[in-house]
Amino acid sequence: MADILTHEVFASLLKTKFSVEVDDTQQVEMELDEVSDQKLTTRQEQFSIVFRGPSEIFLGQGIRRLNHERMGPFELFLVPISQDANGYCYESVFNRIRNQEAAASD
Repeated sequence: MADILTHEVFASLLKTKFSVEVDDTQQVEMELDEVSDQKLTTRQEQFSIVFRGPSEIFLGQGIRRLNHERMGPFELFLVPISQDANGYCYESVFNRIRNQEAAASD
């Protein structure tokens, strides 16, 4: 699963729609609104993504099941970070150890 949750994949899907499960019977559509710059060190990869959801439904913080037509289903930990007239924004942060072969090729 981690092989599809990459900076490159999310950057290619910027401004596209994702379906997010609210509960067993309800889903909400959110748009991938931001993908931060990727920070690479010899040991770590860091970036974040921000989704914009509707103002009618507040999801709260937690693991959510998402689905995208090109990625398929996957789970992310989402944290609400802001609200405005257009809806709520949720962030997911990636901070992981890099594979040694990837780090060596930089």
